[in-house]
Amino acid sequence: MSHSPFIHAAALHALWSQPHPQLVIADSRHDLAQPDWGRQAFAQAHIPGAIFVSIDDDLSAAPNGHNGRHPLPSPEAFVRTLERLGIGNDRHVVVLDQGSTMFAGRLWWMLRWLGHRNVQVLDGGLAEWQRRGYPLTDSTNDPARPRPATHFIPNVQHQMLRTANQTLATLHDGQHLIVDARAPERYRGDVEPLDRVAGHIPTAVNQPFALHQRDGLCRPADELRAQWLALLGDTPASAVIHQCGSGVSACANLLAMEHAGLPGSALYAGSWSEWCSDPSRPVATASTASGQDAP
Repeated sequence: MSHSPFIHAAALHALWSQPHPQLVIADSRHDLAQPDWGRQAFAQAHIPGAIFVSIDDDLSAAPNGHNGRHPLPSPEAFVRTLERLGIGNDRHVVVLDQGSTMFAGRLWWMLRWLGHRNVQVLDGGLAEWQRRGYPLTDSTNDPARPRPATHFIPNVQHQMLRTANQTLATLHDGQHLIVDARAPERYRGDVEPLDRVAGHIPTAVNQPFALHQRDGLCRPADELRAQWLALLGDTPASAVIHQCGSGVSACANLLAMEHAGLPGSALYAGSWSEWCSDPSRPVATASTASGQDAP
């Protein structure tokens, strides 16, 4: 089992090219503005033998207007999904999206949340696989790569998750740092295309998830480490709470910190869409954003 949260396209191609019954390639491409796009794109072209994992249908519970746009399913419900998809405790799971890691990071984090360590994200996503000229197919039947029956026994990592009330309690304790992964203009409250209120959680700092990439690939670990340490200051990784709009792109920042050798942070999964659904929770709009124009 690799300790890196990322796998390069060449390494995945080498694994894919050999009989590997424990390998599961999970395609989680998605578009927040076009929820059906990922499934349609998968039907048109995907890595042979890959399975499609839907952000809305497989990685989220039903929203009720107060629990965010992509609420986490219960561990029990997610276990049932994993077993249906052919993901058991013995599987090496490689997750990909169109390239940003925004959506792949969600499945990576959720598997880690249930205690599954043997999961990686394809660096550069399907775009990098295509750039290298590796095979694609539009077929969903691959008799050479059967998915055997699986059983998944969870080991839930409760410390990885924070609720709205737990996040609220940290706002002024001087010990925690809330990191908002959304685009700067959404963080500042200039625009809000998805949620009912514009702004951010008070005291949160802005670290757009896209900053962890350069030229479509993840930045080197030492470069990311310096970037994150500059943001965190004296705050240890274990005291960081990540959030975004709905608990999706924040997982890309958690992935980046893991790659940088700074594991142990938590996710506020409800994120801004849950936070702003309750008018009693405080909202800020003044910018305390980190530097945005990384080379």
